[in-house]
Amino acid sequence: MSRTLPLLLLLVAALVTTDASGQTWRGLVVAPERRCSPYRADDYSYPQSVEASIVRELGGIYSPYTGQRFASTGETDIEHMVARSEAHDSGLCAADAETRRAFARDLLNLTLASPGLNRGFKGASDAAEWMPQRNRCWFAARVVAVRQRWGLTIDAREAETLETVLSGCATTELEVSGGDWADAAQGSVPSADALRLWDDNGNGMITCAEARRHGIAPVRRGHPAYPFMRDADGDGVVCERNDG
Repeated sequence: MSRTLPLLLLLVAALVTTDASGQTWRGLVVAPERRCSPYRADDYSYPQSVEASIVRELGGIYSPYTGQRFASTGETDIEHMVARSEAHDSGLCAADAETRRAFARDLLNLTLASPGLNRGFKGASDAAEWMPQRNRCWFAARVVAVRQRWGLTIDAREAETLETVLSGCATTELEVSGGDWADAAQGSVPSADALRLWDDNGNGMITCAEARRHGIAPVRRGHPAYPFMRDADGDGVVCERNDG
């Protein structure tokens, strides 16, 4: 085991305090997730109209997770940074219906993501199970703020992960200045940079799994990633289906 991991564990341990309710971290009660009542997505309903407010907050149809910009909201999902089922298992299982609906509509917890990333990778994962490629400090700070606002608990593994991220942050402000991933959505990334951006395993090729992870699928001929992908049927589009 490296020396770094024990030091990080010690850092988190130093920030965990004990009060009448048990251990706390950054004001959050540290406790295992617990489903005290059945989870139903309908209990956490929200109107599609909230999407317009998210776009105003972001300053455009933009995903902070990848830096990708989209032509319309038809290309995006509304994304809960603290997933609704995660919140349910972190205390809202005991909340009334009005509180659950209010949580689902809270703009502090809402952003945009591509359907491939939202449904295929993040899903209902907590911050210990999934972190974005971009804006990690902003994301980590938001997760903490949402849990604080709604009085949610946090498990020890997620607290450790978030502390590791936040302890290295110079700022937790949202970065919306475009960058490589946003440029890629506009097709302006040089092909020479494609492997640096999207070849996660360094094998000189970009798989559909990697493309979906970065929110660039489907990939069409002319996209900087396309030359490094396998277009088996030669139709000029890769990853249009749920294949490799």
